[in-house]
Amino acid sequence: MGSTAEFCDLALLIHYAAKIPGVERIRYTTSHPAEFTDALINAFAEEEKLANFLHLPVQSGSDRVLGMMKRGYTRAQYLEKIRRVKAIRPGISVSTDIIIGFPSESDEDFMHTMNAVAEAGFDGAFSFVYSVRPGTPAANLKDNITKEVKEQRLAILQARVRKIDDQYKATMVGTVQQVLVEKAAKKGVGQITGRTSSNRWVNFDGELGLVGQIVDVLITEAQPNSLRGRMVATQHG
Repeated sequence: MGSTAEFCDLALLIHYAAKIPGVERIRYTTSHPAEFTDALINAFAEEEKLANFLHLPVQSGSDRVLGMMKRGYTRAQYLEKIRRVKAIRPGISVSTDIIIGFPSESDEDFMHTMNAVAEAGFDGAFSFVYSVRPGTPAANLKDNITKEVKEQRLAILQARVRKIDDQYKATMVGTVQQVLVEKAAKKGVGQITGRTSSNRWVNFDGELGLVGQIVDVLITEAQPNSLRGRMVATQHG
């Protein structure tokens, strides 16, 4: 073996994985926007097997709060990455992480977060109210946001994201989606469930023997937490 080792980042790993026979879909999560590199953005244009889904934590839409969190990026820098990937992959589903009620978060800060949600078009979000975590820099800050205010802001945020998600799912009705079958559906005898490339659950009639396969499904209905459909073709690949 030679002494020279090739550096492999996540983007290169995706390209390698896409060449493996039998690998038909690749989905990943990046923990920080700084790790969402130009190479990863370009991978959405270069690899058809890369799922039409991105999870990219923003945490807040306020530059002031982002600075206090020591996130290392601004709202504008984050949103520029979202704009670039959406230009490369029109219709991509984008989810995020958001912390509500970080110490000293003002009404204006929260408004900036809500505006960022609208601009990015997040159709999914893991959102939480801030709570002290011992050993973190924020633990030394005064948690001066009341529980009532945190919960009110969280409800507003989650309602907005649900609305965007409902709009996203509505655009899928009438389209044929490639669904990776994962298991039997929780409800409905003889139904199975799987995920679209955009990470949406779809329930439809089918045999358990299809688990692990990708099938074409016509989306017939959008529900609050999932989609319903009808299989129109069998396995891909």
